[in-house]
Amino acid sequence: MDLVYGLVWLLTVLLEGISGQGVYAPPTVRIVHSGLACNIEEERYSERVYTIREGETLELTCLVTGHPRPQIRWTKTAGSASDRFQDSSVFNETLRITNIQRHQGGRYYCKAENGLGSPAIKSIRVDVYYLDDPVVTVHQSIGEAKEQFYYERTVFLRCVANSNPPVRYSWRRGQEVLLQGSDKGVEIYEPFFTQGETKILKLKNLRPQDYANYSCIASVRNVCNIPDKMVSFRLSNKTASPSIKLLVDDPIVVNPGEAITLVCVTTGGEPAPSLTWVRSFGTLPEKTVLNGGTLTIPAITSEDAGTYSCIANNNVGNPAKKSTNIIVRALKKGRFWITPDPYHKDDNIQIGREVKISCQVEAVPSEELTFSWFKNGRPLRSSERMVITQTDPDVSPGTTNLDIIDLKFTDFGTYTCVASLKGGGISDISIDVNISSSTVPPNLTVPQEKSPLVTREGDTIELQCQVTGKPKPIILWSRADKEVAMPDGSMQMESYDGTLRIVNVSREMSGMYRCQTSQYNGFNVKPREALVQLIVQYPPTVEPAFLEIRQGQERSVTMSCRVLRAYPIRVLTYEWRLGNKLLRTGQFDSQEYTEYPVKSLSNENYGVYNCSIINEAGAGRCSFLVTGKAYAPEFYYDTYNPVWQNRHRVYSYSLQWTQMNPDAVDRIVAYRLGIRQAGQQRWWEQEIKINGNIQKGELITYNLTELIKPEAYEVRLTPLTKFGEGDSTIRVIKYSGEFHCGFEDGNICLFTQDDTDNFDWTKQSTATRNTKYTPNTGPNADRSGSKEGFYMYIETSRPRLEGEKARLLSPVFSIAPKNPYGPSNTAYCFSFFYHMYGQHIGVLNVYLRLKGQTTIENPLWSSSGNKGQRWNEAHVNIYPITSFQLIFEGIRGPGIEGDIAIDDVSIAEGECAKQDLTTKNSVDGAVGILVHIWLFPVIVLISILSPRR
Repeated sequence: MDLVYGLVWLLTVLLEGISGQGVYAPPTVRIVHSGLACNIEEERYSERVYTIREGETLELTCLVTGHPRPQIRWTKTAGSASDRFQDSSVFNETLRITNIQRHQGGRYYCKAENGLGSPAIKSIRVDVYYLDDPVVTVHQSIGEAKEQFYYERTVFLRCVANSNPPVRYSWRRGQEVLLQGSDKGVEIYEPFFTQGETKILKLKNLRPQDYANYSCIASVRNVCNIPDKMVSFRLSNKTASPSIKLLVDDPIVVNPGEAITLVCVTTGGEPAPSLTWVRSFGTLPEKTVLNGGTLTIPAITSEDAGTYSCIANNNVGNPAKKSTNIIVRALKKGRFWITPDPYHKDDNIQIGREVKISCQVEAVPSEELTFSWFKNGRPLRSSERMVITQTDPDVSPGTTNLDIIDLKFTDFGTYTCVASLKGGGISDISIDVNISSSTVPPNLTVPQEKSPLVTREGDTIELQCQVTGKPKPIILWSRADKEVAMPDGSMQMESYDGTLRIVNVSREMSGMYRCQTSQYNGFNVKPREALVQLIVQYPPTVEPAFLEIRQGQERSVTMSCRVLRAYPIRVLTYEWRLGNKLLRTGQFDSQEYTEYPVKSLSNENYGVYNCSIINEAGAGRCSFLVTGKAYAPEFYYDTYNPVWQNRHRVYSYSLQWTQMNPDAVDRIVAYRLGIRQAGQQRWWEQEIKINGNIQKGELITYNLTELIKPEAYEVRLTPLTKFGEGDSTIRVIKYSGEFHCGFEDGNICLFTQDDTDNFDWTKQSTATRNTKYTPNTGPNADRSGSKEGFYMYIETSRPRLEGEKARLLSPVFSIAPKNPYGPSNTAYCFSFFYHMYGQHIGVLNVYLRLKGQTTIENPLWSSSGNKGQRWNEAHVNIYPITSFQLIFEGIRGPGIEGDIAIDDVSIAEGECAKQDLTTKNSVDGAVGILVHIWLFPVIVLISILSPRR
């Protein structure tokens, strides 16, 4: 069976028509939760605090109203609504985080916007509760170096546990609960220098009875059903802080590829300490093998070098720590440079003058580095004219010099310096330097055709500097016109052949580049340098990239394509095309845009217009879709589903929509309605005629009948003008056998006030309640716990008098005619929440009224008196045989503290669950009346309504 969602729907149940009103509305928003919270509190500015246990599932839903349908976005302050919320947002109604962790607590925001007015924003603060296992540490007041805890020592047992909310601690000795003052030798206190509620147990001047088993119990008072956690520690006369010994040298020098084993053993400590290894910088290498206190690194590399520490901890005193440094031998990066006679300004090498040859390598360890010099393959020893210096204090470590005093012709030849490590196992580095009459300083030039160098964005380019001289030095490349990094991210790039290769050139790389000689592998003289200009061309960037223009026939339209940036700036040509048809070409002079007008649109003028703006690097394109199609309609989502049935197996649906930009193209004369059963291929179509012009924001209604329950249907709406079809919109409609009203919408679900009563029910939320309201009565939030949510209530303050009545009438709900061959009449479960708090509470009655019997009201349910500051729930079965209506009657009690409220009224097909009938009503102290009404059929007068908007 289905229900009528209002009297209007009942009166039009056999008719089809269209009606409308203005419905564009800015967004509103409120946040509801799944009910998994441990607690929900209100903070200032009506913000809610949602408390949840770590590991549970957080589920928040953003309920919005407004038309067009608002876009919804969840965000979080200084973080995210998911594990990677820093990079993304959640763009749907429900935010769901499974297995929530403590770092995911914080303030979550739901933002809704539909382009009308300001966005609507609500927030909720999520507090994640947790309790970690407590840890007990033991300390002495006299020197941690003492090996044992002797008599006349003061001992502290400190208990710490991470938690939210703050943890409370209690202590036991064996089974005895220790309290402040219960034992003169024991103090329990919180020193001012500790944070939070860290509790310390102080044992003054140890006594024999103090050697015992101590337990620390950490508790968060069972919030979120988090149980207490306990840790124990055995204190004895052998209790001692840890001590360890490393069975390795310090430092350890090894060759790459070798396996290294570090052994750490405990030499003291009670209880037995646990051993861990750490690395001073970074984590342990992945290939590390740990076995107790033994650490093994197979096939060690230079990256594995560093300081490794063994740490022993038994929670007594301070942890013990021993470290060793692993050094992996290495020789790398051999370089040389030649220094002419420093006492003469000439950079050339000349006979009779001094010349210095320097060699440099990087060596680990540096103290093992040794150099050997050779001339033409023969060993060379230091002499008065050939002075060898192993280390030069004026330059970086790892450098050797050969000074040739009074250079002679016989000194020409090949000099070799060989770098070695004393420990062996590492290949030597050999560097050859040729000294001859052809050894000359470098010279740097740029080929004429290589600067300026013109390329296109995305290409690969090579910048060249030609270097002459012998030997040729390394060339250093850097940016000359700005202090920015090179393409590889460094400030300087090395080149051994003078060429700088750049892949995938971008426009930001345009500019001047400096190439200069370095002293390495060449002469130690003033650097030579040159400049290379790089020009990166790129095609024009234009706007708009795409624009849709909707315009009716016989109207004019002008399209404009603008150049934002391009290089070269001089744009060569532009051309306009409609499809493949060339419309116009030309050249730019001083303007930055080109236009194409169409004075009177016709069918031939509709289509895609492309404007290409071209320079030497390529083309930028503006595209315009010119169409005479009407915009798509927008289905109206903010109403509850107006669904009912007019026969036993058939239901009807009231379809509602507005039209986007109704006057953009031409007057809409009709809509083509297509409908098909979900999962089927065939559409059934018909036209809905429209008389007159549709106004912006006008709500159009059309009743769909003969829908087979409980099937769902796809509905397609296409606007029609004299120019043809517009864009379509599709939505799915579903059968609904339930009515629910939380009194959130403006028309309060079509509930109405009874004209025969003494006063009215009032719609209200706690957030909008008058600050002068009567205290000690009425709800402090709606049924869901929200101060933003609405409910209906009776205000019993003056001038109301005892016994006066306020009556609220529901919409009229229809039922199907009885099937003489089928089952008996369908049952409905009627439920609602009620709030009756205050010392002067009167009576809340609920009546059932059948169609055609307006003078007969059948009592359904009744409750009276103070029920406390809480919402209670009632469930009642009803068995109507014809259309029916429900009436809420609130009767004022003897005083002003008698406000009564209702919320979340529901009617669903089928009987209520037995546990609802037996528990809810009895707990709330209400009188539940199971109504079985078998009355004569009533002929319903149907008012004939002509189709209208």
